[in-house]
Amino acid sequence: MTPMLPMYSLGHDFIPAPIHAGGLRYHGMSPLVSHAVAHGLMTPMALKQLECYEAAMIFAKTEGMIVAPETSHAVAATIRKALEAKAEGKERVILFNLSGHGLMDLNGYSKYMSGELQNAELSQQELDDTLERSIKGNPIPSI
Repeated sequence: MTPMLPMYSLGHDFIPAPIHAGGLRYHGMSPLVSHAVAHGLMTPMALKQLECYEAAMIFAKTEGMIVAPETSHAVAATIRKALEAKAEGKERVILFNLSGHGLMDLNGYSKYMSGELQNAELSQQELDDTLERSIKGNPIPSI
């Protein structure tokens, strides 16, 4: 039910809301990403669905490519970081991974453009309950 390498997880029984974030609905981070986070090499960031689709639309209009919903999170985070740098008056090099096109995800884009999509967020109680079940059923090894 779990990988043999330690990873941050909400548990294999976690089922998130049916949003259009594709593979980002998985319950855990990969062991490699978990290891990098544990060592302070990167910091996870939560982004809401509508911000991600808005960023994807900006990317499509400026770069001419429709990105996958998973990739839209990287685009949104990159835009956030660029705006932060601009506000601080700092010049930065920002690198992101464009992991895929969104041609199979046009239904999600259609729903976004027609105003049918909403942000989904777990309550703190739902998150606490999920984490408690995960730890009871499968103790997380230290990373």
